[in-house]
Amino acid sequence: MKTAKILAGLIFSGGLFWSCSDDDNNPVMIPSDEPVITAPTSGTGYILTEDNASEQADRFVWNKAGFNVPTQINYSLQADISGNDFQSPAILGETTATQLSVSTEHLNNSALTLGLPSGEASEMEIRVVASVSDNTEKLISETILVSVTPYGSGNTGPSYLWVPGGYQSAGNYGGDWSPAEAPQLRSLPSSDTEFEGYIYFADTSEYKFTAAPEWGNGEYGDGGSGTLLLNDGPNLSAPAGYYLLHVDTEKLTYSLLDTNWGIIGDAIPGTGWDSDLDMTYDVTGKTWTITLDLQPGEFKFRANDSWELDYGDDEGDGILEKEGTNMKIDAGGSYTIVLNLSNPGEYTYTVTAK
Repeated sequence: MKTAKILAGLIFSGGLFWSCSDDDNNPVMIPSDEPVITAPTSGTGYILTEDNASEQADRFVWNKAGFNVPTQINYSLQADISGNDFQSPAILGETTATQLSVSTEHLNNSALTLGLPSGEASEMEIRVVASVSDNTEKLISETILVSVTPYGSGNTGPSYLWVPGGYQSAGNYGGDWSPAEAPQLRSLPSSDTEFEGYIYFADTSEYKFTAAPEWGNGEYGDGGSGTLLLNDGPNLSAPAGYYLLHVDTEKLTYSLLDTNWGIIGDAIPGTGWDSDLDMTYDVTGKTWTITLDLQPGEFKFRANDSWELDYGDDEGDGILEKEGTNMKIDAGGSYTIVLNLSNPGEYTYTVTAK
């Protein structure tokens, strides 16, 4: 059975904003025209089936966003439950082009991640976010409203743990000991009781795991030697570092892996596949970045100068997978590469020509 699409033909347009700089010799980056999604249209429906998981669900197309100086633009295609205001969107993909193919499997997983029930039609909002760097204003398209009927075993998506602690304000995670503002760990696709995510500790700090974005609904304390106590135990503690956290709420165990990220590959002149070039962590953007000259070739992200933990991009959609396919650089030049591990289970990257 093929993925079903139902077109309603509703048309909308985004607003236009014009601005300029008085100093033509030193142009200022000022956003102007927002991207406008031209396909699909609002009212499109998707009935997803596992038989067509590897096939394209749809190709999303939009107009180029307007910035007043020539520059490469990064686009993020995002989805969220209707009415949720994109507070915690699923990332359908990231690209520098003005179109993106989304597979049935990816759209289905995103729908389940957002909590849409399997076997039922539910509304989902989709938008495009255009940016040129973390320090410039983003241009956001008007949303389109689509209907998605995901498949699955009835699991309505992943579960989460929150990690409130005394590290939050220094790490740009909101107020200290605020579960609602704390970063999250997300359950693994293979298990409802195993969770992972990345968190930055600027200094040695204490923390706990909570089962909800508030106190009093299940908290996990330190049971000693990598074990947890439910609704009991002292605070956990970690030295300064950027950690991959893993928690098993069934076995009541946890682990932390301190990571420092770099890139490696034959797209990097001089070092190639022999050694990494280290990236720098940006607390404000919660991302790892590096700017360097590249040559035609391939590269990957790697932690701690080791192949024990690395990421590639299997589908070329800007979303990373562990031990995934090498990323390609087609033309030599200066690039800024940004690695974003702050959204658990939806790790992304961008490669921007300077």
